[in-house]
Amino acid sequence: MRVLAALSGGVDSAVAAARAVDAGHEVVGVHMALSRSRAQLRTGSRGCCSIEDAGDARRAADVLGIPYYVWDLSERFEDTVIADFLAEYSAGRTPNPCVRCNEHIKFEALMDKALALGFDAVCTGHYARVERPGGPDGAPELHRAREAAKDQSYVLAVMGPDRLARSMFPLGDVASKDEVRAEAAARGLSVSAKPDSYDICFVADGDTQGFLRERLGTRPGDVVDTTGAVVGAHEGAYAYTVGQRKGLALGRPAADGKPRYVLSIEPVSNTVVVGSSEDLRVGGIRGEDAVWLAPPADDAWFACAVQVRAHGEAVPAQARATGDEIEVRLDPAASSLHGVAPGQSLVLYDGTRVLAQATVRATSPAARP
Repeated sequence: MRVLAALSGGVDSAVAAARAVDAGHEVVGVHMALSRSRAQLRTGSRGCCSIEDAGDARRAADVLGIPYYVWDLSERFEDTVIADFLAEYSAGRTPNPCVRCNEHIKFEALMDKALALGFDAVCTGHYARVERPGGPDGAPELHRAREAAKDQSYVLAVMGPDRLARSMFPLGDVASKDEVRAEAAARGLSVSAKPDSYDICFVADGDTQGFLRERLGTRPGDVVDTTGAVVGAHEGAYAYTVGQRKGLALGRPAADGKPRYVLSIEPVSNTVVVGSSEDLRVGGIRGEDAVWLAPPADDAWFACAVQVRAHGEAVPAQARATGDEIEVRLDPAASSLHGVAPGQSLVLYDGTRVLAQATVRATSPAARP
């Protein structure tokens, strides 16, 4: 097959491309330039898509003996991922930019261009598995990676079945990241010891609140408790997220003396509502813009597990399809979820298999004991 390998400049994508070459595919490497500031520098494990990353990707391609190109997708990235990030925070929601990047950039813009150029598949260094129980021509299934600590199926679920069929994740079966680094070193890839990227790639200094403040400005407002009493002030509701405890700077302590947490952000009134940890318990979730990798036969309830954070726990639940939405009921006897924010991604699993993805629109509270 003709395979386009997305080379981020990190060790994972380099080893994934190497394995695609070993498998006998005709591989071409592409680095996506996503930052409009090409002078942006990487700081340790923060930031990506920098000049250094592009150079590392080129050196990896040279070692593998494959053609290498840079595709400038910075305008698309700004207009989709960053624009969505700002719009969601302005609306009092908590977005996941990695999910949106996979949706709009890696498995839309990149893949669509690759298919238009005659490639059969796109190869990335994500930790996830594509299985075809019916054989090579069977319908693909997305599964968790063998290495649970590195599993990225949560942020990949948004791609949908058609793009999943054109995706390759050669690292899905590795036992650990140490195995990948050892393989990179054995292959002579200079990125074998390069730090992993963390946090939000376009906020290289890690100061998300500062990034939002620069883009959205100062918007003073009140922090109120569940009775509506003003207990503090803020400089921008966008700087808060559901479940947050630190940085509230409340002037009035809670009546019971216990810590308070952000329960909701109300963009119309520009207020932040705080309450107890018990108020954060979630009994149900409704997600919108559903993407099904294993569509249900009808709208009946079915057993599954739901995960609402990239490295969070998947908890037992019941779910059903309601139009383009997903309704989830949590099992009250199992571990409950706390602090689920509108804008987060919810992913349904059956064991290791990904069933569906949706964006959290609303939650309902858990029944109190």
